[in-house]
Amino acid sequence: MKVLLLYDYPPSPAGLATQGHLLHRGLTELGVDVHSVNFESAQEKEWYYRWFEPDIVVGVGYWGHTPNLVLHPQRYGVQPVPWLVADGYMGDYHEILEKLPLILVTSNWVKSVYIRDGLSGKNIEVLPVGCDTDAFIPRDKNDLKVVAVRESLGVAPDQIMIMTIGGDATSKGAQEVMQALALIDTKAPDWKYVCKVWPQPRTEKQNDIDMQLAIDLGIEKNVIYTTNVTSRNFMPYLLAACDIYAAPSRLEGFGMIQVEAGACGKPVIGIKAMGLLDTIVDGETGFLAEVSTEIRLRETILNDESGHKISRKVVFKEPRIVDYRASVHDIAKYLMELMTNAKLRKKMGKAGRRRVVEKFDYRVVAKRFVEIISKRLEIS
Repeated sequence: MKVLLLYDYPPSPAGLATQGHLLHRGLTELGVDVHSVNFESAQEKEWYYRWFEPDIVVGVGYWGHTPNLVLHPQRYGVQPVPWLVADGYMGDYHEILEKLPLILVTSNWVKSVYIRDGLSGKNIEVLPVGCDTDAFIPRDKNDLKVVAVRESLGVAPDQIMIMTIGGDATSKGAQEVMQALALIDTKAPDWKYVCKVWPQPRTEKQNDIDMQLAIDLGIEKNVIYTTNVTSRNFMPYLLAACDIYAAPSRLEGFGMIQVEAGACGKPVIGIKAMGLLDTIVDGETGFLAEVSTEIRLRETILNDESGHKISRKVVFKEPRIVDYRASVHDIAKYLMELMTNAKLRKKMGKAGRRRVVEKFDYRVVAKRFVEIISKRLEIS
């Protein structure tokens, strides 16, 4: 089997790049002949088509990347297999994607979104995102590198550290977590809430809004926002430094960082919806807060992400769910249970680690990929 992978290559620390990179690594370790190239690099992709002659071209992205992931390899007679995440509403390329023999998606929820938006689903298989369980491991709280992380954040050794990580914190449910912490503040052990976000103009504005909420709730002295560019080398230690990973995301197709937190032996608080239903076992590896609100839209505007230079409005026959909100009272209850019970944190952390190793280790994902390709496309 010869595989050409298209993604954000060379890999940045972002989710889609990590998704592609770990599949490359897993396939290499299985002995599969695999190369990677940037999904937007037309000339280099053509170069690989000509001399490498791949059996399949696997592209990591979402439906709006169809020109780069599907149409480009088809132009040169190479079989594309897109590995897609969901991005709101699928506004185009239905006929092109429906005719493919195989589409990979990252979770059962992502599959349901593509079916909701017009695909039959008959050619869709679920392939989760891999996790490097050799790097993301449980670490002793006295590990020098872990201690250094907490010190740099201003978190004392005896404080409970709750963490949320994302491009921004709000989309990961940070506002709901802050409201929950305000409810239990006077009853809970001494705590700090750390939000690690990626530096970008959108994030700076959102951070200001979030910190104003913390001020309004009276918990601003316990909330820390850190906005830095970080590498994948730092992430395992950042996660190892926390006691609880809380990310009841408003929109989550898989939940890669939740999985990495589980691999580090941390209990996770999520939301009982979307991709987290695949990755977190409620009451065993973490807690899933009930959905309190579903945000629905009756119409949307499709811009250049759909391949159209002119924006157009789409009106839905039925309102579409575009966002979720987790129950603040559930989050508060679960935070209190975990903050006051070190044995429970340890028990859930062990269960989470075991599940990630069994289900989401990048080598397990690579083997599953080979099985799907062999079965669906009869390529070995």
